[in-house]
Amino acid sequence: IVLNTEYYVPYFLALVNTKLSRGSSQIYLDRFGIGIVDWRVMASLAIEPEIAASRVCQLIDLDKGAVSRALTRLDEMRLLDHKAGAERDIRRKLWSLNEAGYALHAAVLQVALEREKQLVRGISEDELAVFRQVMRAMHANLQDMG
Repeated sequence: IVLNTEYYVPYFLALVNTKLSRGSSQIYLDRFGIGIVDWRVMASLAIEPEIAASRVCQLIDLDKGAVSRALTRLDEMRLLDHKAGAERDIRRKLWSLNEAGYALHAAVLQVALEREKQLVRGISEDELAVFRQVMRAMHANLQDMG
């Protein structure tokens, strides 16, 4: 018996995610000097400002090391502000985008939304609604899978 990739849902999810992430990361690096993890961290901080690195990890389901490296990189690029916490401990700071961070976020967001339009081209609103519902159900099912 072999895996039938025409019907195996995890295969399609991985394939779409990998191609989408690689393409996005290359575009964001070329145009804006940030990678896909940096973008996900920035998007989290735009949605929920003044949060700790641990909260960013929860929002985007990434490990602490990747989030810490992204926060350090974005801070070095002077795109972030932080409050409180131990000055030398990146995990205890409350992070926010600053004015330059929000400006970059707005520029990247335009590209991200345009890529989303291209991705869902030819798919009806009703089909997208069903897709989102199915994806939310799968996401919820992941908690039971360990």
